[in-house]
Amino acid sequence: MLNGFKDFILRGNVISMAIGLAVGAAFTAVVTGFSNAFIVPLIGIITRGTGDFSKAHFKVDGVDFPYGLFVSAAIAFLITAAVLYFCVVVPMAKVQDRFTAKKDQEQVDIKAALRDCPRCFTAIPAVASRCAHCTSDVQPDPEALALAKLPVQR
Repeated sequence: MLNGFKDFILRGNVISMAIGLAVGAAFTAVVTGFSNAFIVPLIGIITRGTGDFSKAHFKVDGVDFPYGLFVSAAIAFLITAAVLYFCVVVPMAKVQDRFTAKKDQEQVDIKAALRDCPRCFTAIPAVASRCAHCTSDVQPDPEALALAKLPVQR
């Protein structure tokens, strides 16, 4: 039982996930600090509020609502999400597209395009010249033949 737990913990993806969470937490702390130190005071100046917008609040029936804390957290989240998207997600998507685009162009599934047999109405590949069900001769689709890079049959 403990060996299975040890194998689970020592698996590469669990350790990578733990490191990613630690780095993400540190990055979030940096962005929150930047947001609270620079962005929130600038918003406070622009809205003619106090210099520290995160302390903004209002009261209803004696209950205090510190909405500035929410605004500060929302700004930190938006900055974190934007940096992660533009610095991690977009570059990784471009790298993946570069490597997978060639594989997709080279491999064409010639059986993927289907059509109905004109005699028995069962689905057959568009490049087929004979129906597998009723064995009648059928004319292959020229577009499917060109896509599959097969010669046109006469």
